[in-house]
Amino acid sequence: MTDAPMTAQAAATATAGDILSSHLTAQAGAFLRALPLAVGEVGARPGTAAVVPAAGTADLLRTVRRIGGLLHTFGSVFEQAWAQESRTELRWLLNLLALEPGYVRRSARLLGALDSLSGSDPDGAGMLAGHAGAPKARALLDRQLTLARTRAHSSVLQELRSARLHALADRMTLLVGEAPLLEAAGGRAPAVLLPQAAAAVAVLSASAQQLPLRRAATPYGGDGLRRLGVVPAARGAVDADAALAADDAPWARMRILVKRARYALEVCGRTSAELDELDGVLGRHQEAADAAVTVATAARTPRITPATAYVLGVVHADQRLEVEAARYAFGHRWPDLPPGLDGWLDLPPAEGWGHSPAPRTA
Repeated sequence: MTDAPMTAQAAATATAGDILSSHLTAQAGAFLRALPLAVGEVGARPGTAAVVPAAGTADLLRTVRRIGGLLHTFGSVFEQAWAQESRTELRWLLNLLALEPGYVRRSARLLGALDSLSGSDPDGAGMLAGHAGAPKARALLDRQLTLARTRAHSSVLQELRSARLHALADRMTLLVGEAPLLEAAGGRAPAVLLPQAAAAVAVLSASAQQLPLRRAATPYGGDGLRRLGVVPAARGAVDADAALAADDAPWARMRILVKRARYALEVCGRTSAELDELDGVLGRHQEAADAAVTVATAARTPRITPATAYVLGVVHADQRLEVEAARYAFGHRWPDLPPGLDGWLDLPPAEGWGHSPAPRTA
């Protein structure tokens, strides 16, 4: 099977297996084309990476996410052990390749925030302008993130030469030929795939209802810095790191569910511009939350001066405000989505079941 789109006549009578095989063939082909480019890009980097991953790495991350999402949402029509093993290996590669670029983005975010807070522009001086702790805080963050990035780079280089990666590439090569489908995949595509896509959208909707959207309903989320949704207690005391992690967890989960719903709609030929936008908003939420954790860790470095600790505290608060801003943006957009969120599935496919809209984001 090739990755060419089906004709309109073929798509009209396609089975679920035909549609899924077509999508998997296209994505597996993209995986195999991007893999050597990504390996070459990682090998050429002397422990550094661009804020945005290079083309090969970005393409590989994109296709890994889509294959994993397809196998999760429509997993019931695949051989179960194979689907689970494939998802496990794809998740391993995704986490591996995203590690170093993540540190680079975090470094750019934090150092940029600190430079803004400690600098001046036509609107006036930043609140840390001239503060004695700013240069030391910047040097500390730069040093720690550079070390973490270098370690991540070494780990990626080692794993990209491993037998595990070769085995995953072999799995994708076989997938281009034929996916291990079950008998249920022989049903008509709408009857088999639409209910499973609807289930992914329903899980997304239910999870959104559990978010503290009322607390995030004001543009300036100052209350969010003082009130957490869930505060785990340990031995009668509140652990600040655990409390923030618990507060961020539902939003991180929401981002995963948004991606799964997007990919399910793509398989069904539906457009999802609204979910593309929400994915970007939740991506900013994740970046700011991770950056705040990094600053909090740096602030616990032994023997730093009070001035340095103060500056790191200001940067931490700045990133938590970014978290609250992303939550507000999400809540502001959510009510504007199709009624019940199943409006996408009530629409006819954008170009037919044999086509999927060109992805605009990862």
